[in-house]
Amino acid sequence: MREILKKVQVHVPFYLLREKLLPMVIREGIHPEIGFSHHDLDRFPEADFRETADRLTDAGLSVTFHAPFMDLRPGAIDPRIRQATLDRLRQVFELIPWFRPRSVVCHPSFDEKYYISGEKLWLANSLETWRHLSGYVRETQTIIALENVYERDPHHLRLLLDALDSPKFRFCFDTGHFNAFAGAPLMEWMETLGERLCEIHIHDNHGTADEHLPVGEGTFPFGELLAMVRERNLKPILTIESHSEKNLRKMLENIRSMKLLEWL
Repeated sequence: MREILKKVQVHVPFYLLREKLLPMVIREGIHPEIGFSHHDLDRFPEADFRETADRLTDAGLSVTFHAPFMDLRPGAIDPRIRQATLDRLRQVFELIPWFRPRSVVCHPSFDEKYYISGEKLWLANSLETWRHLSGYVRETQTIIALENVYERDPHHLRLLLDALDSPKFRFCFDTGHFNAFAGAPLMEWMETLGERLCEIHIHDNHGTADEHLPVGEGTFPFGELLAMVRERNLKPILTIESHSEKNLRKMLENIRSMKLLEWL
């Protein structure tokens, strides 16, 4: 299992990392993708973030971030909602100098059912939000990775990334979100956004809900996706999203038995 852990990031909520899992993460050599919620950002003092960052750095572990997303709308039509979103996201971006994450994964939050006839406003407002945040990563090695969630196809994410037109903004492909919510085929996503792919979130489901199952226990075609990645000679960050220690162990077992990462 350690050979797989060397190749991936593993999703860990900050509060669990801080209160329980940090010794195990360091002992097992787990590279964390730290998930921040509004509770974490409001509850923990600066000293806790700094100390956690120092201990991960001293252990030689790489870090990625997952920014908060609940109720947040980076492209909101209402400017007050957009400002609240920006204020919350800034709290995470202000942690970058201490943790030096490889990426900060964020949800652009386009949903065709929500932004009915508001696509152009969503795009214009999204650009304003992300350009405000780009200054936090300009002089760093950190990439802002925009993740698919409810998008039916890659069109709106492509428009957003084209308009941002910066190597600091890339694409995070979430396998579970694609499987549960997308309508366009996998090949279309890779042909449209593959050149900007910087991270893949790995988890499975049966195509109807975001179940966060171990790979191989749902219907997502991992072999097909990774073949496309290899063919394009892409080297994305691979992040395991398991929501329990039991599922993490099973995820690692399935990845090994399915020989998914032997090409790395």
